[in-house]
Amino acid sequence: MQVSKLSSNIETSFENRIAQSTATIKTTSDTQASNTIADTLPEQPLVRIAPGKSGSALRVRDLWAYRELLYFLTWRDVKVRYKQTSLGAAWAILQPLLTMLIFTLLFGKLAGIQSGDIPYPLFSFAGLLIWTFFANAITNSGNSLVSSANLITKVYFPRLIIPAAAVLAGFVDLAIALIVLVPLMIYYQVSVGFGLVMIPLLVVICALLALGIGMWLSALNVKYRDIRYAIPFLIQLWMFASPVIYPASLLPEKWRWILLLNPLTGIIVNFRIALFGGQSFEWTSLGVSAVVTIFILFYSAYSFRRMERHFADIV
Repeated sequence: MQVSKLSSNIETSFENRIAQSTATIKTTSDTQASNTIADTLPEQPLVRIAPGKSGSALRVRDLWAYRELLYFLTWRDVKVRYKQTSLGAAWAILQPLLTMLIFTLLFGKLAGIQSGDIPYPLFSFAGLLIWTFFANAITNSGNSLVSSANLITKVYFPRLIIPAAAVLAGFVDLAIALIVLVPLMIYYQVSVGFGLVMIPLLVVICALLALGIGMWLSALNVKYRDIRYAIPFLIQLWMFASPVIYPASLLPEKWRWILLLNPLTGIIVNFRIALFGGQSFEWTSLGVSAVVTIFILFYSAYSFRRMERHFADIV
């Protein structure tokens, strides 16, 4: 009895030793296999996709590489703007036209603002053309990044394309509104001259100014959502600080230099001269507008690039 009990204890002890040895061998094999796999993997398997480093703040080369995307985003903004509207592109005509009628009644008739040799309705409409393009470009580009949040968080592309597309879409409205100017000039018997060749240059300067301000506001709008409420207020103040409804000569000579610091002053004044003629171009105001526009554009592009890396995280 004692012999059989002793044999049973020996067998149990032997089986436990075998189980412990098997577990030790399996653990050793798993550790060796893990070490072998770890040795075959690279030390830094994660790859970060980021925009390339470039000395140019605007990165024109990247914009050119994604020019097809810029075209489709511009066309998307144009279609979305007039989608499911009864009047469609007619709004591009009605907005400056109705505003001109109100300004003519209030400032031309009641306030008696003089516009020189140009009839006041034509004077105000010309200013409203370039101003409406500028104001809509800033509004749309300032809100463009937030409204394109789904696109930003899914794929990488130069984020500058989004506010740039919003500005380019405004050219369609400007071209449509310019058509109305032709019958107005015929009605008031105002002829055109060779100054018309300056209009494309003035429009480009205005577009670059809108792009600079719009991209800066759009980057700030991603982080501070108060910007969307500040943009309409800023535009309203800016209109009265620009010679849209009054001539620059209305201000006294000693205070006129303050108005010249506004980059829109040189653009609007010379835009009227290019359309109606009657005097030489004001190259000083146009030069100030060009210098301020270039400064704003490059500063905004630099600030935009610094904030661009965090757009997908906080938009």
